[in-house]
Amino acid sequence: MRRLVGLLLTLTVLAPTAALAQSAADRAGVRQAATNYVDALYRVDSMRIVRSVHPELVKYGYDARDGAYRGTPMNFTELKQLAATWNKDQKRVDPDTATKEVVVLDVLDKTASAKIVAHWGIDYMHLAKVDGTWMIRQILWQSHPAE
Repeated sequence: MRRLVGLLLTLTVLAPTAALAQSAADRAGVRQAATNYVDALYRVDSMRIVRSVHPELVKYGYDARDGAYRGTPMNFTELKQLAATWNKDQKRVDPDTATKEVVVLDVLDKTASAKIVAHWGIDYMHLAKVDGTWMIRQILWQSHPAE
C-alpha cells in the first residue's frame, strides 16, 4: 500500500511537469514558425517560408495605400516568391533592427495562434501542428493604422 501511495504521489507531482514541458516546447515551436516567417522576408530567405508555412497557406491582407484599404490575397507560392525579393534590391529594412514582435496568443495540442508586428504591419496567424512541426496555415494582416 505504501508503494502505491508513493507511486500516485510521484505521478501527481510529475504529470503537471510533463504537460508543462510539452506546452513550453509547443510555444517555442509556434514562436519559431512565426519568427521564421518574418525573417524570411527581412533576410531574403525563402527557405524559412518552406520550413514554417504550410503549402496550403491562405493569406489575406489589407494594405492602406492612398488612404484607402485594399484587400489582397496571397498563397504559399506567392509568399515564397515575395520572401526571395521583398528586401533584396530596395533594402527596405535592416533585418537586425527592423520591427519584429512575436506574440504567441494561444497554444493547444494541434492548433495555435500568434500575432506579429513587423515593418509592413500586423499579422494574425493560425498554426497547425503537422507531423510534429508547427506550420502557419492562415494569416490575416493589415498595414499599420494611420495615427
